[in-house]
Amino acid sequence: MSIPFAPTFEEMLHPQNTAPEKQALAAAMRSQDPLHQANYFNINWNNPNTGKTNYFVMPKSLTGIEAEIVVLTAKDFPTGSHKVGPAYSCMIERYVAGDIEPDKHTLVFPSTGNYGIGGSWVGPRAGFKSMVILPEGMSRERFEKIESYGATYTKTYGSESNVKEIYDECNRLMREHGSSVRILNQFSEMANYRFHYHVTGNTIVELAQELSKKLGTRDISAVCSAMGSAGTIASADRVKQAFPDCKIIGLEPTQCPTLYNNGYGSHEIQGIGDKHATWIHHVTNMDGLACVDDMECLRINHVFNHPIGSEVMMKHYGLNSEQAATIANIFGISGICNLIGAIKTARHYGMGKHDVLVVFATDSVERYISVMDHMEKSHGPLGETGIHARIGGILRHQKTDWFMDGTPEARRRWHNLKYYTWVEQQGKTVEELNAQLDPEWWWAHQAKVAETDKKIVAMRG
Repeated sequence: MSIPFAPTFEEMLHPQNTAPEKQALAAAMRSQDPLHQANYFNINWNNPNTGKTNYFVMPKSLTGIEAEIVVLTAKDFPTGSHKVGPAYSCMIERYVAGDIEPDKHTLVFPSTGNYGIGGSWVGPRAGFKSMVILPEGMSRERFEKIESYGATYTKTYGSESNVKEIYDECNRLMREHGSSVRILNQFSEMANYRFHYHVTGNTIVELAQELSKKLGTRDISAVCSAMGSAGTIASADRVKQAFPDCKIIGLEPTQCPTLYNNGYGSHEIQGIGDKHATWIHHVTNMDGLACVDDMECLRINHVFNHPIGSEVMMKHYGLNSEQAATIANIFGISGICNLIGAIKTARHYGMGKHDVLVVFATDSVERYISVMDHMEKSHGPLGETGIHARIGGILRHQKTDWFMDGTPEARRRWHNLKYYTWVEQQGKTVEELNAQLDPEWWWAHQAKVAETDKKIVAMRG
């Protein structure tokens, strides 16, 4: 059996080079039948209306800095989040390798949200039974999405940072049903890394020239991304190859500062801060690490998605109606975390008007309606004075505390932290762990994109 509508990594990067008939069908199915397999060809960073990269330049009146912050927006991916890309990549690499078969295996997607939603969409489109494992404390919308795409889910204890409990459930499934299940673990599957290195990373590299002409900037100064699986931040490995002076900045919740100081705890930034260093995270390539307060993210998301917030931004901060509508439409909680982290980064390094920082709006407020409703109930109605206080205190005057530079010692500490999850708990060897200290280990995994693409083309026939 083959998957006729399986895109290659190169086609996800350059969808305009896909066969015209497949482009046309994918465009039609986006609205006519969002569950049609042809929508695999809609897994890309392009705007469906313009065919160009989906991004938004944050107004400086909100950020309070001279540097440009460019937001790549993921809401137009098939599931409303770019994490459907890694879910597809993890599945298709296993498929062309002959490791999974639709009539034999149930695909299991361990997740704290968007990757699991991606898996619940990806698997059934290829004929697989799919199961998502995620903490019980995630937003109601996440569970509803999973069911709507035809998958099942298992709830584990806790909230965003309780990933060990997810791993424990995966291990139980393998012990009891090993012959019939396949775990597609975003935290350890290098296909997740490869999607973002090749597709997301090259999207940024190719966008740099357009940004330079439009904004008067030089190259890309920084890529700032929160770490969940650490897939998205893999894009910065490619950007840094193109622009060696680019800073790679990882972001964590202040309430769960794992890499920052071996910290732990629960937090409210769904999609990040999973209390361990993931296997696929190239920590020795990071230039800095910043922690962002979860309540600051929730408060700004409340402002951005509130009618009075839009009115105030237009009346007092110079936004036009299109900008205000876009801001209300593209940000989820982790996207706000990335935005705040970029402001911290620009202030820490003293970046100015010729610098551009790239961040990611990884989903949209659609995933957090219930969370925003809770904010309104627990914090009271949002008024104009409160909006000014939040924009001024959280965005325009964001502090540079909770920022750590990626010194050689810090990078080695981040690397060593992997031992406790991956060697002690998940069966990796010390030799496998130490191999990641060599840049060639990462180069070899990057090079596998071309090999996989050849197999996908051959499979399609």
